[in-house]
Amino acid sequence: MRSSVPLLFAAGLVTGLTAALTVPGQAQEPKAATGAPQPGSPVAEAPVPGSETRIAVLYRPVPAPSSYDAEADPEDLGVAGARMAVKDNNTTGRFTKQTFALDEVALEEGQNPVEAAKALADKGVRFFVLALPAAEVLAVSDALKDTGAVVLNAGAPDDRLRGADCRANLFHVLPSRAMQTDALAQYLTLMRWRKVFLITGPTERDKAYADAMRNSARKFGLKITAEKPWTFGPLAKARGDTPTRAEAMVFTRGLDYDMAVVADEEGDWGDYVPFRTVDPRPVAGTQGLIATTWHPTLETWGAAQAQNRFRRLAGRLMRPLDYQVWAAVRTVGEAATQTRSTDPAVLAAHLVKPEFSLPAYKGVSLTYRPWDHQLRQPIIVVQPKAMVSVAPEQGFIHQRTPLDTLGADEPETACKLR
Repeated sequence: MRSSVPLLFAAGLVTGLTAALTVPGQAQEPKAATGAPQPGSPVAEAPVPGSETRIAVLYRPVPAPSSYDAEADPEDLGVAGARMAVKDNNTTGRFTKQTFALDEVALEEGQNPVEAAKALADKGVRFFVLALPAAEVLAVSDALKDTGAVVLNAGAPDDRLRGADCRANLFHVLPSRAMQTDALAQYLTLMRWRKVFLITGPTERDKAYADAMRNSARKFGLKITAEKPWTFGPLAKARGDTPTRAEAMVFTRGLDYDMAVVADEEGDWGDYVPFRTVDPRPVAGTQGLIATTWHPTLETWGAAQAQNRFRRLAGRLMRPLDYQVWAAVRTVGEAATQTRSTDPAVLAAHLVKPEFSLPAYKGVSLTYRPWDHQLRQPIIVVQPKAMVSVAPEQGFIHQRTPLDTLGADEPETACKLR
């Protein structure tokens, strides 16, 4: 195993949730929550005349469900986080005489995001936050390459965007799939649940998650003792009992495993699996125990304050995409404050410097990896009603930072920024 892969110390095997929650570092309040920059900082001592910085958010509104769905995505999913972030940016910007404005672009069905992005670029917009699939993220970043614009990916976890398809003008705010499955694999290793039954859905996204889980299993010494495709359809959304359900109930018979890991990014069937396995086994992956950026049960490190502010603003709970878009818009605001500049070239160069930091309710200030432009961050491991742990787990070490035990490390990356 290469030296950059973390080692698990025996001491780390006996830690509780309280210890896990303190791994990333001391609690911090984002500057936007308190208003003023840190006393004694260059920004606090030397305010400079500023100008309005426009940040565009491109997203596709979620259509209302045809029938009742208690967990349906809200129409303002993601963009509500941007609205809170631009308020935070302007709170801090008062001290540097900088102002920020939001261009919300709700893409209609069939509308080309490249054309929408180019139209905004022609009007002088140089910062773009995308809550879009990987193919559209790549197309927009390529189309804006010659404009000098900075593109922040808030919605596509695809590893290829951080690997062979990386771009110099593209930064990734949400964790990659590899980071998500590494976080889950660290927890399974900590608990010594080493035997995994992997169940994979039919979509390309499901298969990509399963691939990431296989890589994480190899990386952290887990054993995938069984793999099966899910062939019973969207049972999590079905009503009533059917023969298909009866067949699915014996799906796990005769298997030896500690944890069932489901790969169902569409949310069609993964929630059906818990409590329906033949043997009593926990379920994790895209449903059950999940690794994510944000959750309503996160309250530490000032997160409760952010939860309450968001609920007052949006009238609902903050979801992961809301947090990811918030962090993307705050990235622009924080870089502008730290550099006292609105030049996208200056800000893009600053993001990958050690001097850049983004306070983001995660216990430590977050930074971007220079080799693939991925935002380093702790990842919370949660079940639907409670937080379970935080990755990186105690005992996983790295020569640079424990945060780099999650996802592709520099010696492993296929990214060649261009």
